[in-house]
Amino acid sequence: MLRTRLSDALKAAMKEKDERSVSTLRLILAALKDQDIAARGKGNKEGLTDDQVLGLLQSMIKQRRDSIKLYEQGGRMELSQREAEEIAVIEEFLPEQMSDDEMAAVITGIIGEVGAESLKDMGKVMTALKEQHAGQMDFAKASAMVKERLG
Repeated sequence: MLRTRLSDALKAAMKEKDERSVSTLRLILAALKDQDIAARGKGNKEGLTDDQVLGLLQSMIKQRRDSIKLYEQGGRMELSQREAEEIAVIEEFLPEQMSDDEMAAVITGIIGEVGAESLKDMGKVMTALKEQHAGQMDFAKASAMVKERLG
C-alpha cells in the first residue's frame, strides 16, 4: 500500500517536473530497495512491511533534522533549506504525528500494559510502542519520556 503511494507520487512528481520531490522519492525508494534486499538475506522474501517502511521514513527524517542542525552551525543555509524541503516530502507519507500529551497518555498506558516498573523494562515499553504506534511518534522523544517515567 505505502509502496504504491510512493511509486505513484514519484510518477506524479516527474510529470509536474518537481525536482525536489523526484529526488527525495528516488532516495526513499532506493533505501527501501536496499532494506528489501537485506531482508531477503535474512529469509524474508516479502520485503518490508508498511510499519517497517514507516520506521525507515522516520529514520530518514531524523537524519535530515540532524543534518539541518549541522548545516546551520556551519552557516550553510541553502543546504539546510534543501534538507527541510526533503523532510516535507517525506512527511507526506507518514500518518499524523501524536502531540506530546497524546504520547504521554499512550506511554502511560503501555507502561501499565507491559508491567514496567524500572529502567530495566524500558526495552519492553519501547518495543510495544514501536509495534503499536509505528510512524505516529518521534521515538527519540518517546524514549526520553519513558526514561523519565521509569527513572
